[in-house]
Amino acid sequence: MCGIAGLFDPRRTLGEAELARRAVEMAGTLIHRGPDDEGSWSDPEGRVAFGHRRLAVVGLGPEGHQPMVSQNGRWVLAYNGEIYNSGSIRRRLEKEGLAFRGGSDTEVLLGAVQQWGLEPALETFEGMFALALWDRQVGELHLVRDRFGEKPLYYGWVKGQLAFASELKALCWLPEFAAPLNRDAVALFLRHNCIPAPHTIYQGVVKLAPGHLVTIEGGLSVGALPVPMEYWSAREAVEAARARPLPGSPEEMADQLERVLMRSVEARMEADVPVGAFLSGGVDSSVIVALMQQQSSRPVRTFTVGFADREFDESAEAAAVAAHLGTEHTPLHVGDSDTAAVIPELADIWDEPFGDISQIPSLLVSRLARTEVTVSLSGDAGDELFAGYNRHAWLERLWHRSAVLPDPVRRFAGSTLERVPPGMVDRAARVTRVLPSRFQIRNPATKVQKVAKVLGSAGPNDAYLSLVSHWDHPESLVIGAGPQSSVAIESSRWPPLSGITEQMLWLDLVGYLPDDILTKLDRAAMAASLETRVPFLDRDVLETAWRLPMTVKLHGGTTKWILRQVLYRHVPRALVERPKMGFGLPIGSWLRGPLRPWAEDLLAERRLRNQGLLDPAPVRAAWQQHVAGQRDLGYELWDILALQAWLNRWMPALSR
Repeated sequence: MCGIAGLFDPRRTLGEAELARRAVEMAGTLIHRGPDDEGSWSDPEGRVAFGHRRLAVVGLGPEGHQPMVSQNGRWVLAYNGEIYNSGSIRRRLEKEGLAFRGGSDTEVLLGAVQQWGLEPALETFEGMFALALWDRQVGELHLVRDRFGEKPLYYGWVKGQLAFASELKALCWLPEFAAPLNRDAVALFLRHNCIPAPHTIYQGVVKLAPGHLVTIEGGLSVGALPVPMEYWSAREAVEAARARPLPGSPEEMADQLERVLMRSVEARMEADVPVGAFLSGGVDSSVIVALMQQQSSRPVRTFTVGFADREFDESAEAAAVAAHLGTEHTPLHVGDSDTAAVIPELADIWDEPFGDISQIPSLLVSRLARTEVTVSLSGDAGDELFAGYNRHAWLERLWHRSAVLPDPVRRFAGSTLERVPPGMVDRAARVTRVLPSRFQIRNPATKVQKVAKVLGSAGPNDAYLSLVSHWDHPESLVIGAGPQSSVAIESSRWPPLSGITEQMLWLDLVGYLPDDILTKLDRAAMAASLETRVPFLDRDVLETAWRLPMTVKLHGGTTKWILRQVLYRHVPRALVERPKMGFGLPIGSWLRGPLRPWAEDLLAERRLRNQGLLDPAPVRAAWQQHVAGQRDLGYELWDILALQAWLNRWMPALSR
């Protein structure tokens, strides 16, 4: 894994030496992404310069040094990622007469582009990547992001140069960077707890969307952003898979799913450095680790973080799965003070506002894993492909049942539930603790709030948007914000699927997964110089998942039913059957307790009023309701606090 950065100077105003110096220093801000090597390349005519930081994982020698020039001298590449099928592509290229100097996948990627052209080469790649490719023959810069959005890529004009990088901090380093705050993006952040592509927190700076490439030509007007092209469509892939339903019995479907997952896991275990896995003890990570162990001649190294609050701790379950599979397991048990200690670092690591509180355990487990391995496999994306979130199981069913009520009655029920104090809900749910684990209710106050949101919605599509929204009307909260645009908001962009559950799966795949889950994973792991790989994000796995009927994803109210059948072949059912927990923290109680002074300072009415960004009245009202225990608004308030912490770090003049 690596970090890339660079500049395109169409007017050639800086000169080669200055352009190269800036590219190198931009890449220097990304040393955490690539501590093993640094490199740079600049066009002698002063049009473009690349900077690169390398985390050596495959082909560790100098032959993998970047930026890399193609054998015919036409193409120059700066690349971040891994091509998992590089071996088969290499053999194909060798048959066509191309010779290779070393063993890196970078050289294979560049050879494929040289031999077949950019778009045909992209079609062959199975992997994760963000890359910058300079065509010396025609003077064009291509920026490309992988299909699922595992690797990030930002770009925008800074004075007369188009700057690009793996993280925004590299653009912010440039002395002339002065992009104003994007208030529309702030509103999107408060809704989604992340900023969806192509938007960023800065006006005039965009993030390349998954499955897209953008070409910057020499004749492009300074300040104009070229229109990206979609080279791979998740929508088309899903529709093509649905048109070819998987035949056979549920057992045969589980066989097919296990085969494609086994191949994906095997490909992602290839490395010239130590490889391990995150293990929470849940279905997704347990499947990945089980298939890793099945193919490993030695115990797989697994890692988990445990917390003092049992409601959020799965370390015992992870240890039980590890013991059964025979992994070399490393747990880390942390207290509230340990987790709170990383909060000051978050705004620097996620260098645009990011509000998913599970960023903290993700960062802690990444740091733990990096003490022993350089690569870690993750169970992310299992929920999005196989219907693993609670909303997948109950939203459609709840909506159909509640729709028999007159709208005013249903909405009144929702508003009444919303006002139930969280403490009362938690006390009522304590009776379930005497029941077997699969019947216990975890995080009950949060679940009641979700039911309230659905009951108060205008329809099932609106209910989904409400469930994935932290603040339902953020445009009224952000002063000067205009209309919002995201795939979850604009139902006209949704494909014609069978019911809201399928729609949710597609929306989670193209929205929540890349904008939240994969952003969280990338920044947490890269901050620790750890490469993460996601076996569920494979084209064959995606196709198989969408060829499966919904009845084997959700079966008898059980989420990820078909994936569980695969897991039960390797792990006893009793070790993994329990309510879904998620990877969270008790942020609600923390804000009423140890984090209250910190939050009080960031949410002070005077500070908010002086900033002129947020309307202080609803923010203060939410804070007072939360502190009084009238409502559990921990997640909503965490978004505001994350924004305020980001302003302190990156726009201190505005935060005072």
